[in-house]
Amino acid sequence: MNIDWDSKVLSSLNPVIENLQTINLNLDQIMNVADWIAYEDFPPPEQNISKNNPDEFIRTTMLINTLNFAFTDFESSTKYEIIREGKVLSDSEAMFVQIQEAISSGLQLYNGNVLSDLDDKQLKNIFKGNIEMPMMSERLDILLNVGAKLSDDYEGDWMNFINAGPKKLYDNGEGLIERLTSEFPRFDDTSQYAEKYNVHFYKLAQLAFWGIHAELAGTGDFYIEDMQSMSAFADYIVPVALEVMKIVEYSEELRNKITNGEIIARDSLEEIEIRSTSLYITAKLTEEINKRRPAEKSIIIPQLDYRLWKQYHATHRPHHLTITTMY
Repeated sequence: MNIDWDSKVLSSLNPVIENLQTINLNLDQIMNVADWIAYEDFPPPEQNISKNNPDEFIRTTMLINTLNFAFTDFESSTKYEIIREGKVLSDSEAMFVQIQEAISSGLQLYNGNVLSDLDDKQLKNIFKGNIEMPMMSERLDILLNVGAKLSDDYEGDWMNFINAGPKKLYDNGEGLIERLTSEFPRFDDTSQYAEKYNVHFYKLAQLAFWGIHAELAGTGDFYIEDMQSMSAFADYIVPVALEVMKIVEYSEELRNKITNGEIIARDSLEEIEIRSTSLYITAKLTEEINKRRPAEKSIIIPQLDYRLWKQYHATHRPHHLTITTMY
């Protein structure tokens, strides 16, 4: 499958990539990494959600990606963790389990009518870990707003939103990502670069539909027609992987900020460059990987993203810290 470089996300990166100031890209190293990673397995994401009821799986996945951001304490750099059956689960994996536990207890947390009535105490009872999950008040505000929108326009049900348009990411404004980012502001993950360019990252919007497609496409319950238009998911973890692989090299000043746990402001030049290079490099690396694999074993960008995230999400290597609800 060819990379859609004209997609809304990837095409918006061009002004950033052409004018990098705090990051150097070692494009030759992409070839070196592709030479070995191309021969690895690329398993689907492990969601820890029951697939017996496809509609409930979709509802739960949409809920998860409404909350899938900021799992590292911004002052101590401590990651949110829980222990289940003697195993330590960190960041989003911990959240997945706790959401599933809440739903299994009878709380229909994915229902807009339930979300719009949530309070701080309920949310803190659901998410108990080694530290308080970061940005709890922001999480509550997001859930209340999303719940109100679902209740007002879709009878509280994500399935009514999903079924209101085509199963495409982009379709002249009616695609899944187009509608999600326009109707639910919490998913409109866009930064302004150089005061005139809009750079679209759409981390959580894309991740939601990748999770659903990856699990249900094989059964025919949910299949997205234009998956080639999806990029990687610009977060904290993939940049670490690309730096460790020596494809990305930070300026000394930026590297020191990351090492020292200094906050890198949302929409700053440094943050936009970190996220943009992650999306650009994962697209280029996917392209090179597919040159080394038979056509029937070609991968799409989200598969590489998951391979990198799974390998590095619990690493002790410092990642950049940005106070944001977008990732």
